[in-house]
Amino acid sequence: MRRTLGALAGLMLLGAAGFADADPLRVMALDQCADQYVLALSPDARLALSPRADDPDAWLRREAAGRLRLRPTMEAAVGFRPDVVVRYWGGEPRLLTALEQRGVRVITIEDAVDLEGVRRNIRTVAGGLGQVERGNRLEQRMDAKLAHAAPARSATQAPGAVYLTSGGFTSGPGTLMDAMMRAAGFRNLTTTPGFGAISVERIAMNPPARFILGFFDQLRADLRGPGRHPVVRRAAEGRTAARLPAATLTCPAWFAADAVAMMAEGRP
Repeated sequence: MRRTLGALAGLMLLGAAGFADADPLRVMALDQCADQYVLALSPDARLALSPRADDPDAWLRREAAGRLRLRPTMEAAVGFRPDVVVRYWGGEPRLLTALEQRGVRVITIEDAVDLEGVRRNIRTVAGGLGQVERGNRLEQRMDAKLAHAAPARSATQAPGAVYLTSGGFTSGPGTLMDAMMRAAGFRNLTTTPGFGAISVERIAMNPPARFILGFFDQLRADLRGPGRHPVVRRAAEGRTAARLPAATLTCPAWFAADAVAMMAEGRP
């Protein structure tokens, strides 16, 4: 009996040791947006991030420090041997097909046109990485920020504003930015659906009451873009409700709520 118990104890110790020595999940992110998701949801996995993981417009660029970076190529994937690949726009179709044929799970972050779309992305990636609880906490933090930023007044009383990028583009209905502006208590003065250019002449002739500026912190981007034109700069003086950093705008992710909070701070 004593010998049997000793054998059982030995087997249990071996099993525990094998479990402790098991390799962590190997996760490869194919683009900067995917980097943010895997860093937030599975930081203890063995990660291979994209080359842009620590760029100034990456939300979790500090968390990316010291992590492995790989280009989204078949050669890199074969060498890293991921269990899971996460992507937004990265990775050509042939690469994705080859990965799936090798048994790699490919998780795709979808474009979001509203904040519910962001929540779906969190749930999709969290579920695919086996991190549902972390996903729930991330979603809860996002919703708490949105609730804090929510306006007290009705939508009909919301102040109007125009979203403008340094490249001279704006966002109308059916875009995530439009949903974010409404969540922050603004009425979008751009009524044409989707994304479109806005001319310097239009701003000069009919300047909006308020601007919400995006991507202007990227000093080398769109250096000669219409959004940086002196006429636009003068029109925006004293009328800018928020300057949203590029890091809040490059990915349909939970930090859209941080951009909403920034806009709400400038709400009259």
